[in-house]
Amino acid sequence: MSVLPSARTALLGLRGVRLLEGLDTPALESLAGSLDWRRFQAGQQVITRNAPDRDVYLVIAGKVQVVAFSVSGKQITYREMGAGDHFGELAAIDGRARSADVIALDDSLLAILSQATFRDLLSRHEALRERISLRGLVAFVREMTDRVFELSTLGVRNRVHAELLRLARRAGVAGNVARINPAPRHGDIASRVSTYREQVTRELSMLVAQGVIAREGPCVVVLDVVRLENLVADVRHAG
Repeated sequence: MSVLPSARTALLGLRGVRLLEGLDTPALESLAGSLDWRRFQAGQQVITRNAPDRDVYLVIAGKVQVVAFSVSGKQITYREMGAGDHFGELAAIDGRARSADVIALDDSLLAILSQATFRDLLSRHEALRERISLRGLVAFVREMTDRVFELSTLGVRNRVHAELLRLARRAGVAGNVARINPAPRHGDIASRVSTYREQVTRELSMLVAQGVIAREGPCVVVLDVVRLENLVADVRHAG
């Protein structure tokens, strides 16, 4: 659904997008007027795999997930993105069709750049160009390499541990404790590590019994991040 936010809301939203860090207020105000602002409801399709569009999406509010579906309909989740993140730049850069589906996890507000606007930004702002072409793509390749390694060499238990550690680090670690809020759904973890929800539930229950994690209200609390890191590192080194 198309929506036109107030100038102040648009400016505040764009200032929170990491891709645009370093752009001054006049540049952000000019950009805001050229964007297509849309709201997506939870569960709504944002991007379809193999679609020909080349737009780049900025997540202003909410959360989306990048997924693919097998022939049998099984969902594989590549990554999740929340406010401040962006996606869609691969098609805008190489001109090829979309490589995955993107679905809104929560009700979300997205700001959409056309391919032409995106490329104009890259040509005029060196810091943004470096963020996309160097650091951004290197980080993407590293994350995908880790996931391929895990899926190819680790058992289900170890893949669940690795995904939980990834979520803990993303949430932020303080004093060897990480609070993941909201708690990830077991089905979502299953789709990310290529297993079944029941197996995820079993492995998380074992971590609770071992005192590694606990459920507190809407959160999962990793009580001992170092121990979780060691569980993942030991298996990776053994492999």
